[in-house]
Amino acid sequence: MAAIAITATGFQIFSTRRIFSCSRTMLPSNMMMDTNLTRQVKLSSSSCVSLVKPFPWSFISAPPKDNNVVTRAMANENDKNSVQGLSIDLRGKRAFIAGVADDNGYGWAIAKALAAAGAEILVGTWVPALNIFETSLRRGKFDESRRLSNGSLMEIAKVYPLDAVFDSLDDVPEDVKANKRYSGSSNWTVKDVAESVKNDFGSIDILVHSLANGPEVTKPLLETSRKGYLAALSASSYSFISLLQHFLPIINPGGATISLTYIASERSIPGYGGGMSSAKAALESDTRVLAFEAGRKKQIRVNTISAGPLGSRAAKAIGFIEKMIEYSYANGPLQKELLADEVGAAAAFLASPLASAVTGSVVYVDNGLNTMGLATDSPSLSV
Repeated sequence: MAAIAITATGFQIFSTRRIFSCSRTMLPSNMMMDTNLTRQVKLSSSSCVSLVKPFPWSFISAPPKDNNVVTRAMANENDKNSVQGLSIDLRGKRAFIAGVADDNGYGWAIAKALAAAGAEILVGTWVPALNIFETSLRRGKFDESRRLSNGSLMEIAKVYPLDAVFDSLDDVPEDVKANKRYSGSSNWTVKDVAESVKNDFGSIDILVHSLANGPEVTKPLLETSRKGYLAALSASSYSFISLLQHFLPIINPGGATISLTYIASERSIPGYGGGMSSAKAALESDTRVLAFEAGRKKQIRVNTISAGPLGSRAAKAIGFIEKMIEYSYANGPLQKELLADEVGAAAAFLASPLASAVTGSVVYVDNGLNTMGLATDSPSLSV
């Protein structure tokens, strides 16, 4: 049994075993609490994502006093006004987001959310798309989508060329090395990029994997070649292992990693073929194993977000993304459009101290579609 007492100097939580107290004089600025946690997260500034104004808190323990169970809350008008809420504060943190090549995918939305929370942003862009991406940034074509809620623009500290299919230069075939789309870039393998980031910035705190590719994604699994199947796993799941393996030495202890998965990992999605469903299943399994290994090595958390369908340029390669979006809208418990910013907000939470005990998890951000077992327009369903 427990009791909470809120006073002008802080608050205390009483229990039959411990007394936890909090005073304002010892509270870190990045930890907050709120009496109304149902409010939606808004990207309120370039330095902090807040539910409401911050109220910092911390706990200290004291010996037990009694075994009585009492619940009470005490606050005067000043106390009520001072209890302000949780915030996501990533100031002083640095994030590397692999797989940003335009301004309308989940990778971009995650970068924007992390920037709004105060993190410094580095991105890795697929080599053939690098020139267009950097040119668009330089000419201001992304300025509107870079804009944060406070009017400032998201800043990208550096853009790195990256092809996460290749761990080192020794793995790159001669035809790729000779390809004119790669000729103007260097140091773009996973190993090279990790070393470049180390040389440029020293360390990072957040690693985001927003990569997927299946050259035979439009083929049914029964028609998928071995080469196509393995290519899907290499680009979409092993690439995350490789990134974490090479970046691990420069991720600060207590850091966080996030990847993106899809419900096809556990449900049959006809048309999402070429081994991509297998790659997403592998990614989720690897998330659990890597959570243990990276957690034991450096207290690094590993989570993946199972996001609903989004009409990004990359997703259009599937061929029926609009139908997937329509189906999700019609059959999800929350009948609304899924926004990339909602996935970005979830990623910001997972990267923050608020998720310090969350690791090895698949976090669904899909308007609840994953919970459904029958389409709402099915003749078998009458509601």
